[in-house]
Amino acid sequence: MVTFELICEIEPPTKPDLTHVRHQIGTLGKIAHSFLIPDNHIGRATVSSVAVAHEVEAMGGRGIACLNSRDRNLLGFQRDLLTAAAYGVDQFLFVYGDKPTSGNRTSDLTVRSMIEEARRFSPGLRLGAAAALRPLPAWKRTADFLFAQVSFSLEAQLRWREAHPVDVPVYAGVMVLASERHARTLAAAIPDIALPDDLVARVAADRMAGVEAACEQVLALRDSGAFAGVHLIPVSRYRDVESRLATAL
Repeated sequence: MVTFELICEIEPPTKPDLTHVRHQIGTLGKIAHSFLIPDNHIGRATVSSVAVAHEVEAMGGRGIACLNSRDRNLLGFQRDLLTAAAYGVDQFLFVYGDKPTSGNRTSDLTVRSMIEEARRFSPGLRLGAAAALRPLPAWKRTADFLFAQVSFSLEAQLRWREAHPVDVPVYAGVMVLASERHARTLAAAIPDIALPDDLVARVAADRMAGVEAACEQVLALRDSGAFAGVHLIPVSRYRDVESRLATAL
């Protein structure tokens, strides 16, 4: 029987303290097959994703370190690969990166060149890329796995998956809508994300509505058989998510 993988995203620390990270790992470790650690999340400086992935491994989990092309040149990227090798971190998700809150982007690397450089560094690494819900560039098919863009529409996810078959595992993006304010923040940061009006209204009236909707989407994606698993972003609601999914998965 093929395992449906639940990859939970961790909120990375913006201060030199891993207490909250450890609590997320300990709580979600009951349901998660592995953890994704963002890199300078939404354009803010955070503790290195490689260091947090190492912490996940030390706690008995499997970590996927996200690295963006926005913040590093080739030498910095090679440093990250060396650090990861020293820590035993061998799974990565390479992304472009959100707009930074301060400073500028570097133009030295692209996700494509990061994959090529990482292959040269070590053929044994497991490398992933992000996929928007639109036609898939040919070079992304060289990745070992794909993280599909977050969507609040199961139908849109299934249509995209059927239209773009690939021979590598694809993980559907699911996010908990935590509040009406969270919805406004998302809409401003990601203009092309479609937020259902009825979901926003339900979340405004009931703080658990976003958790319930995300968990129902996870289970529906599992039952569809279309994806290898889900990349779940529980944001601050990770305790509620664990409680809801622990008995359902």
